[in-house]
Amino acid sequence: MTPLRKNFGSDNVGPVSPAIFRAMEEANSGSVPSYGNDPWTHRLETVVRERFECPSALVFPVATGTAANSLALSALVPPFGAVYCDGTAHIETDECGAPEFFTGGAKLLALPSRTGKVSPEALVRHVEGGRALGVHKSKPAALSVTQATEWGTVYALEELRALADATTHLGLAVHLDGARFANAMVTLGCTPAEATWKAGIDVMSLGATKNGAMAAEAVIFFRPELAEEFARRRKRAGHLWSKARFLSAQLLAYLDDDLWLANARQANAAATRLADGIERMEGGRLLFPVQANEVFALLPDAAIARLQAEGYLFYPWYMPNGDNAPRGASPVRLVESCDLEPQDVDGFLQAAG
Repeated sequence: MTPLRKNFGSDNVGPVSPAIFRAMEEANSGSVPSYGNDPWTHRLETVVRERFECPSALVFPVATGTAANSLALSALVPPFGAVYCDGTAHIETDECGAPEFFTGGAKLLALPSRTGKVSPEALVRHVEGGRALGVHKSKPAALSVTQATEWGTVYALEELRALADATTHLGLAVHLDGARFANAMVTLGCTPAEATWKAGIDVMSLGATKNGAMAAEAVIFFRPELAEEFARRRKRAGHLWSKARFLSAQLLAYLDDDLWLANARQANAAATRLADGIERMEGGRLLFPVQANEVFALLPDAAIARLQAEGYLFYPWYMPNGDNAPRGASPVRLVESCDLEPQDVDGFLQAAG
């Protein structure tokens, strides 16, 4: 029998999808032009344009999400500019100042929320307040939204469109951090175009590593004029791979036959199964509705101790909005990767008691 998976710490802990491994092996033959002048990278641009129904889209593969986010923002924001984002956004909390570094000093301005989603009202209030201070405040230049959010919630299409209306009024470009974009797509049940450029997104970071790739992300510009000199930005940042075919082969396999959505469905289904079990657990409570592949929950401290004794790995977390946890329980983050099976979830719930 296959041992139960016990690591719920991240969707980065899972293996590479077999189809992606096979695609890399198939690319590992012969000599081809380097630095993205290979057949795989050329085909990738065609496939992305087809999947996103955007004939003018430009695609730049990179190896990490931090590079994708930071380089995308560097194309949108001057060094004296401001990027607005939710206070829980990965660019704010988990990228070691990389967005500030690659933009040459642009400032991240984090907005508070209760669900990980930026609201149009908060955005307008902060941008207009900043503009009233003139040169004393960083110039408002871009909004970055995370889909799915860092609390595992998902922007509805009407929420994205409302933000797009606000950014158009404010003159801001819009970046989407799509590290878990496929998970959000499964929940929304819409087309990639409807969830991106048709909803007002100008450039996105398309994540694949958290959803079955080895190391592959892509920066996609839906407005090509924003990508001026981006190729040099990527080169200067050390993310123009000489053997780019191996990045592009991963992304092609990811998008071919909708592997990205199949993987996301499996991860989301595991999260839903886990959430249902936690809600039935005495003393268990969800902190947010589970809309993608992350579960944030309160678990009894005794259940946490039992899980840790059984070798389960997950992160202790914090309560949203500065709330206090009830006595005898603690918040945790449980992330489901695309290789989790129902028996893995059931083993967790059984160990929790």
